[in-house]
Amino acid sequence: MEMIENSTQLWQSEFPRPRASDHKYHRGHAVIIGSDLYTGATRLAAAACSRIGAGLVTVVSDQTYDIYRATLPADIMVRNAMVSDVNKLSVALAGPGGCSTSQFEALQSLSETAAIVLDADAITYSIALNGKKRPLILTPHSGEFERAFGDIEGTRSHRAQQVARHLSAIVVLKGPETLIVAPDGQLIVNRHASPYLAKAGSGDVLAGMITGLLAQGMPAFSACCAAVWLHGDAGLRVGPGLIPQDIINVLPNQMKTL
Repeated sequence: MEMIENSTQLWQSEFPRPRASDHKYHRGHAVIIGSDLYTGATRLAAAACSRIGAGLVTVVSDQTYDIYRATLPADIMVRNAMVSDVNKLSVALAGPGGCSTSQFEALQSLSETAAIVLDADAITYSIALNGKKRPLILTPHSGEFERAFGDIEGTRSHRAQQVARHLSAIVVLKGPETLIVAPDGQLIVNRHASPYLAKAGSGDVLAGMITGLLAQGMPAFSACCAAVWLHGDAGLRVGPGLIPQDIINVLPNQMKTL
């Protein structure tokens, strides 16, 4: 299947635009599984999810509940247990900073109507899920892809397509050229990016951006393409000295331009 270059023309018409009559639940409720160890990664993902427009963002954490209560922005809610009746849940994100087996099991108890985004360590659990029941998005970098799917042979794009097809998932394989692959083999390549994005926490921000767009009802494949493009565009705008928080801070101006 032909590889297509990522651009705003592919997804701009589907980018979420709130109506005057909308309330917060119209803009979606995203739940993020809080890391027990690397809490900064969760905080970056949650802040990006909120900034890109999710109506509500909740971080769920048991062991580090007090840390999140003290450090997260005031607009982000914190709960100390995952329950199946999380109010009007749209999408859940696991992986930024790590994901334990018990946390993943709690994630599986959520409504099958909720989309799931898996990043970092959580990607290794993806075989237990299937995108035929709900939107499923995996966001590995090359090392994480190898750890989870190292037995698959072929080119980088072929391997990503194999995983996407097998799991009925969208695979966002991050790198200097990020690949966005749909279960049907559709392949988008993003070259609109900067080497200054090679920074700890940058991928957590991207996962949060994807989650925030999904919460607002943007079609999953378009949401991935949009988030990857905006993430890369932020890297080009900021350039030298970039830290992940900068990506979050430039989002309002990017969205105004769109």
